[in-house]
Amino acid sequence: MNRLIRAFSPVRLTAGALAGFLVCAALLAQAPTGKIIVEDVRVQGNRLVPAQEIVNQLKTRPGSEYAQSTVEEDIRQLFATKKFGNVQAQKQVSGENKVIVYFSVVEYPSLIQDIVYNGAKHFKKDELNTITGLRKGTPLNPIANQMACQAIVRRYNEEGRPFSNCDLAEGGKAGDTRVVFNITEGPKVKIKGIECVGNTFVSTPVLKTHVKSSSGLFGVFGSDYNPFLATLDEQSLIEYYKTYGFHDVKVKLEPRWAPDSQSVTLVYHIDEGQRYKVAGISLEGVKAFPKEAIERIPRTRAGQFLNQQKVESDSKNIGDYYGHSGRNTVVRAEYFYPADDPGTVQVQYQVMERPPARVGDIVIVGNDVTRQSVILRSIELYPGQILSYPNMRMSENNLKRLGIFDPDVPPRIYVENPDDDNEFKKVIVDLRETHTGSLVFGVGVNSDAGLTGSIVLNERNFDITRPPTSFADFLEGRAFRGGDQEFRAEAVPGIYFQRYTVSLREPSLFDSKYSLETGAYYYDRLYNEYTETRLGGRVALGRRLNQYWQASVALRVEDVSVHNVLPFAPQDFQNVIGDNFAFGIRPTIVRDSRDSFLRPTEGNRFEASVEQVLGDFTYPIVNVEDNQYWTTYQRADGSGRHVLAFHSQVGWAGANTPVYDRFYAGGYRSLRGFEFRGVGPDAFNYKLGGDFMLLSSLEYSIPLVANEALQFVTFVDSGTVERRLEMKDYRVSAGVGLRIAVPMLGPVPIALDLGFPIVKGPGDNEQVFSFWLGFFR
Repeated sequence: MNRLIRAFSPVRLTAGALAGFLVCAALLAQAPTGKIIVEDVRVQGNRLVPAQEIVNQLKTRPGSEYAQSTVEEDIRQLFATKKFGNVQAQKQVSGENKVIVYFSVVEYPSLIQDIVYNGAKHFKKDELNTITGLRKGTPLNPIANQMACQAIVRRYNEEGRPFSNCDLAEGGKAGDTRVVFNITEGPKVKIKGIECVGNTFVSTPVLKTHVKSSSGLFGVFGSDYNPFLATLDEQSLIEYYKTYGFHDVKVKLEPRWAPDSQSVTLVYHIDEGQRYKVAGISLEGVKAFPKEAIERIPRTRAGQFLNQQKVESDSKNIGDYYGHSGRNTVVRAEYFYPADDPGTVQVQYQVMERPPARVGDIVIVGNDVTRQSVILRSIELYPGQILSYPNMRMSENNLKRLGIFDPDVPPRIYVENPDDDNEFKKVIVDLRETHTGSLVFGVGVNSDAGLTGSIVLNERNFDITRPPTSFADFLEGRAFRGGDQEFRAEAVPGIYFQRYTVSLREPSLFDSKYSLETGAYYYDRLYNEYTETRLGGRVALGRRLNQYWQASVALRVEDVSVHNVLPFAPQDFQNVIGDNFAFGIRPTIVRDSRDSFLRPTEGNRFEASVEQVLGDFTYPIVNVEDNQYWTTYQRADGSGRHVLAFHSQVGWAGANTPVYDRFYAGGYRSLRGFEFRGVGPDAFNYKLGGDFMLLSSLEYSIPLVANEALQFVTFVDSGTVERRLEMKDYRVSAGVGLRIAVPMLGPVPIALDLGFPIVKGPGDNEQVFSFWLGFFR
């Protein structure tokens, strides 16, 4: 009885149950599951390429589940190596639910022993090997060699040699061991000119800005003829015309050769056809919202000329209306041409609605250096919220504006598996970082400050909290990087002016909406009356309020040293000789709605600041500036804008303001026609500066060439600088000028102005010509 009890004790029952479970599991593991398993992978037909090298490139592996799609992908992969003329795969049943997969390959029968480029003079052999992709010791592929011959011709065409030719003398047969190309380079051909015939919508110079072929400078420089590119330009012109409603346009390229065939004129014959007008618009597929609400979104109206850009914008805006509610709706515009109303087109917006979704996980890929918090604070999406597709695009733009990612591969935010039934969608943020540091050397000259040099060290993705932990951090570019801070050190030596600064800007202090900027500087300037040196520091706390408005508060601490003052100078200068301590606090508010920082054509920029200065002198400084821009004329395609700009500035300072912080006028950025600081109260030929300044300028600019690289401007400047708040001596000048954009000299155009004083004040210093020129490399 005791034995029976011990036999059924809990321990013995547990051990027995475990043993039985293991036996059952083993039997189940051996039982058929319905899946076909690859027992082995074998290679046949290879002689030159080792079997293991072939197997390593396959996704079909022993022990994996057999899939015909995977086998087909393996075949494509082996063909892509260019080592095999044929690849086939077969499976053989080797047991229950088991197969052996055989890959049968046909190798190219020989290896390349030598590669010869006969007739090549303008490319080195290594360069040609890069073009053809051929290497000694690799299997000889006759088809690849023929394609290499074509690649050589294309490369010569790109270099402006349209008569080049290539003949595959050896390497076109399976038994060859050498690859020999007989190359005829042909002469280099220049584009003498580009002409358009038949165009009435816009002028030929405008159309030339929409083709990549160029006649260069006087038909000599930068004008190599590439026949392939010239053919692509045909299509570019067609797409340009279709954008503005010319849906029947035809463009035909005619190369007109010079007698010596050394140059060619590209003539594009254009049959514009009829420009279509919109007969009406309609929507299909709208169910989630009232159709009347969606019909109010498009800006395209019946009776307007068809503008494809506007139609695409309408499609985007309709999609955004849905997108704000989490619906990834696709909107496609289709065109129908009524038979009973020629010359018109019916625009129909096809709306393909999808159910709303919410944000699930946010996954960031590609940020090897940049901190994740920097990216997340730029993204207008949060897990659990409605998935707003317009916010996705806004977030992409926010990331682009950081300037720390590759502009050629801009940040992309997308939904993984957007068509699945899951309400919560995984959002992928795909980034590619770029080099953000630069060391720039430059030189500039202008009529206000003379000749200056420039050395600038700048890092746009700085991180003061990430010091190097090893020498490898320096080599890999990780030290002091990844925080989206901007560090800048600048040295600007010059004849009359020099400046040395170092600054650090944090655009999102503690990942908040506030920004912090700190800096230190040394400044030295030679004026007619004295020499001024400033040594100080500045701290500014800012906050962007909305799309247009931002506010900041800045503190400055300075030592202003005034020296080289003559003994008989006015008392205003005698009072400030030596070191002068200044501490200032300045709140500022700015509104900026300009469409461009470099050449605005629409919008406004307004700035107002009040600074209270304490120290050796106590005084306030008030500044208000306003700049407004209007487009008065533009071509039919929206280019060639004539711009009217109005600039105004009002400044007031307290009566105790020292001479070095008073207002002065005259010069390129002020009253043209007068010398720099040549306008204002005067005593014994010394400019004393004023406590009140009022300036205004009206400028009209007209592009003189189609690409707008040369602009003509005419202007009227006016204003005054007074010792106190009054309007006593008001000056007026007028003139003309040029703005010349030279890409290699930087984004800021060269400015040349002739200003002529019309109304002058007592003691004013005139200067007819003013200019601004600078370049960096």
